[in-house]
Amino acid sequence: MISIRKAVLAFASVVGLWACASPAPADPAPRAPEQVSAAPQTGSLGQAIATPTAPAGLAEYRLDSGDQLRITVFGEPELSGNFIVDGQGVISMSLIGEVTAKDLTLRELQRLIEVKLKNGFVREPQVSAEVMNYRPYYILGEINKPGEYPYISGLTVMNAIASAGDFTYRADKRRIFIKSTNSPDEREVTLTPSTLVKPGDTIRIRERFF
Repeated sequence: MISIRKAVLAFASVVGLWACASPAPADPAPRAPEQVSAAPQTGSLGQAIATPTAPAGLAEYRLDSGDQLRITVFGEPELSGNFIVDGQGVISMSLIGEVTAKDLTLRELQRLIEVKLKNGFVREPQVSAEVMNYRPYYILGEINKPGEYPYISGLTVMNAIASAGDFTYRADKRRIFIKSTNSPDEREVTLTPSTLVKPGDTIRIRERFF
């Protein structure tokens, strides 16, 4: 007869062999990192606050002659429409006549129109304004096709030079002059791929000295 001790040892040996033969449990599939969205900023009463956005370089854009605007007076389609800021810096609207838009931001223009409409014409006017087409820019000097060009949002000086047929062989390709409509003087700037153009700017490419 087999002793109790030998029987126990034999049973342990069988259990060990079975454990070695059994496949190890597969690791659980890695979990993708959770995407945490930032909570919207709220005001003192819990309302969500909209974050204003604007094209690059135009966050506080001020209107001037040549800008084409779309003005909407909610609930008053006959007062809404497209308007061009004329050479005097004004637009002409039904009921309220001429409105000076020059040097105003869009928000300031909206408020001005609302004040004028509220003065005996519309009880609680709500006005929105947007730029449909910005005033053109100008590029002069050592460039193959100098002249006036339509502005597009995010325009760089390098884009403007390409649109104007590239530099002449005499051009200074390192430093240029830019005059903005809100400044009486040119400013000299180092030309980089990120140098921006603003609506109404005049770009002058000078001749190199050597």
